[in-house]
Amino acid sequence: MMNFLVKTIANAGALAVAVWLLDKITLTGDSTGKEIGTLILVALIFGLVNFLVKPVVKLLSLPLLILTLGLFTLVVNALMLLLTSWLADQFDLSFHVEGFWTAVLGGLIISVVSWALNVILPDGD
Repeated sequence: MMNFLVKTIANAGALAVAVWLLDKITLTGDSTGKEIGTLILVALIFGLVNFLVKPVVKLLSLPLLILTLGLFTLVVNALMLLLTSWLADQFDLSFHVEGFWTAVLGGLIISVVSWALNVILPDGD
């Protein structure tokens, strides 16, 4: 349970950095508390998408991953971020990613920041 909480906090932090750095990734709210709540809910959706959908997409795109020496992972991460944006819209959360290339750059930022936060934060194992 602690590991899940740490990963969710790391995802929320990474999403916050992407929102802060990129103008076309937006998170809006009436107050700071509402923005933080939305960010945590989006981090949960992002975690579920990465847990459930990403392994299937990676398996189906395995030949492309091998052919590009893993660079196709950037495209997979972008698709997962776009799916998260779409799901957030379905749940009426104020998180939006505008465009594929923004999603590619956002996915790269989220991957790097999430990795760094997972190194810093204790995992409870």
